[in-house]
Amino acid sequence: MKVALTTLGCKVNQFETETMEGLFKQRGYEVVPFEARADVYVINTCSVTSLGDRKSRQIIRRAHRENPQAIVAVCGCYAQVAPEEIRAIEGVRVVLGTKERAHIVDYVEKAMHEDGIQGTITDIMQAKTFEDIPLYDSPERTRAFLKIEDGCQNFCSYCIIPYARGPVKSRLPEHVRREAEKLVAMGFKEIVLTGIHLGAYGRDLPGDITLADACREVLSVPGLKRLRLGSLESIELSPELFALIRGDERFCAHLHLPLQAGSDKVLKDMNRHYDTQEFARLIEHIEEEVPGVAISTDIIVGFPGETEDDFEQGLAFVEKMNFARMHVFPYSRRTGTPAAARKDQVDEAVKKERVHRMQALADRKAEEFHRSFIGREMCVLFETTKEGVTDGLTDNYIRVYTDDAVDCGEIYKVQIDKLWRDGVWAHCVH
Repeated sequence: MKVALTTLGCKVNQFETETMEGLFKQRGYEVVPFEARADVYVINTCSVTSLGDRKSRQIIRRAHRENPQAIVAVCGCYAQVAPEEIRAIEGVRVVLGTKERAHIVDYVEKAMHEDGIQGTITDIMQAKTFEDIPLYDSPERTRAFLKIEDGCQNFCSYCIIPYARGPVKSRLPEHVRREAEKLVAMGFKEIVLTGIHLGAYGRDLPGDITLADACREVLSVPGLKRLRLGSLESIELSPELFALIRGDERFCAHLHLPLQAGSDKVLKDMNRHYDTQEFARLIEHIEEEVPGVAISTDIIVGFPGETEDDFEQGLAFVEKMNFARMHVFPYSRRTGTPAAARKDQVDEAVKKERVHRMQALADRKAEEFHRSFIGREMCVLFETTKEGVTDGLTDNYIRVYTDDAVDCGEIYKVQIDKLWRDGVWAHCVH
């Protein structure tokens, strides 16, 4: 039997798809590319935006057209928050939300022998424990993602994810180490810790466990070369974490800290738990604690009620910050969230124009950051090769390109020569 899996959305979803792929392999299924003809198609959906919902529906229909006899199984955030919409799509035979994925093969095989739609949607708000599905074998990548937390209780006014993922659920520290040992044994040089609300790791566990404890577990694994953190809330960074980043050269000097808006009024409307002054102080403190740290961020443009003055304030605030990289998104209305019900939605044309202006600032900031490293020597974990050019990442998340002979999955010392594409060009230092 052939199974094809695909992922929409975040790194957490990508990790979860890899664990489900392992479950199918354990049962003897052959994993094939999603574009190929398969007996089973698994679509791990995203519901962060309405665009994510639409893409999910398109992919489900495409899988059914590819093989009308195949079992189409749909799971993830969109399936959790809108299961009836999923069940109404022709060809869908299994629907799971953001729990019970450990049993996906059982549901698929039940669908092969029984009529109707299989699967279950649990009350995710009552889910209290981390769904711990160990990796079966090596993912097809050079950096390994390791999910250690699920759920979110921030309830930002634009976001559906707390309703799709439920409350915070943390992986036990000893299980974090077990998976990290497995990944290092597979040959991975870098592990990226991921979670839906990563900074809240440990809040549901006894004994005052924190994200720093999970990091210590991973750093204790012999053979690990790099540890990187996924997205974090700035207000959740602790002195313990700073000490680890500063004190262990394997800890990547890169933090992704979503700002979301540079206007205090908009931040309050978003139900973010800080203002711009507090965020700026936190960033200044981080830069003092971890010299040379690279900070990337997310910005949402065109949130309901955002005036031109609010947007200008945001531009001015971002201008003052030393962001290495910015991901700029237009606000996307998400049914079921407080922001979606507001009457003061920003016109699409206005959003598009503001995204263009914020992105221009983001591009200039990134160029300034990259330019500051020309002539310096850095270590790069190379990832992919295309048409004779190999690219990879430094510990502070600079994309580096070279045409030197390097092996993907290995770390090399390079010297930065010039700006190139979305990063820099370099040559190896022997």
